[in-house]
Amino acid sequence: MQAPDDFDPAPGRAYQLAPGLRRLLAPNPSPMTYRGTNTYLLGEKDIAVIDPGPLSDVHLQAILDALQPGQRISHIFVTHTHLDHSPLAAPLAKCTGAPVLAFGGPQAGRSDVMNELAQNGLAGGGEGIDADFHADIELEDGAHVTTDDWTLEVLHTPGHLGNHIALAWGDVCFTADHVMGWASSLVSPPDGDLTDFMAACHRLRARDWSVFHPGHGAPITAPAERLDWLIQHRLMREAQILEQLAQGPATPRQLAQRIYTETPDALLPAAERNVFAHLVDLSGRSQIAPDDALSATSRFRRLG
Repeated sequence: MQAPDDFDPAPGRAYQLAPGLRRLLAPNPSPMTYRGTNTYLLGEKDIAVIDPGPLSDVHLQAILDALQPGQRISHIFVTHTHLDHSPLAAPLAKCTGAPVLAFGGPQAGRSDVMNELAQNGLAGGGEGIDADFHADIELEDGAHVTTDDWTLEVLHTPGHLGNHIALAWGDVCFTADHVMGWASSLVSPPDGDLTDFMAACHRLRARDWSVFHPGHGAPITAPAERLDWLIQHRLMREAQILEQLAQGPATPRQLAQRIYTETPDALLPAAERNVFAHLVDLSGRSQIAPDDALSATSRFRRLG
């Protein structure tokens, strides 16, 4: 599925998406962020800011300028602590006095296998971690945050990052980087965990949604279809990896080069991380095994 060519909003301009919901685009386009990070303003009086975005004085001012007479920022929600989503939370909180709410710090929600990989020296890739992030209020899975204007339900959706959450507003869901329309989500160990990612996809698929508002790109108006595509896309990658390993042991880099034949060279490191995420998942399910300790440079072989 390709990104829609007509999604090209002006950075810093507040676009009305629904009654009580607006979106501002941060000025941080890149191969990893598409047009930039989506910041959402929810509410008519008490405004929830969802994902304030990267550290940017320009974007900070755009958020403040979007407030209308009688409105105040009452809550700042951070869906996960990548550098394109969370660093502006602290400056925005300082300007407004609103608390920052998130699942937790950079290592919160990380699985045991990913903790072990990190302890053995594997560093994260992709967007980069906001190591200095601090939440004023740590949210639990299933929690509800309510004002007179809105209620948001917290859904812990690890996979892209261990502390990743989605936020349900009735049958609308802010899916951040777990479900996007322009690309599949990056899953890069030790920050990303494919086993968790797939479980969270199935969890979201079990509910009826009208629309997803992602962290990057346009609204997803067919949520079930998009989730089905994401699940099948991952199963296709898994089948490709197993097919390659049927021909003999290989490293994540070798597998990425064989499978991602049309991927630009600049994105091959991300592809290699995605392959490694699959290898960790397959190892956990005893379908494959590394020749030595589990690592991003190990050779893997099929079992059985």
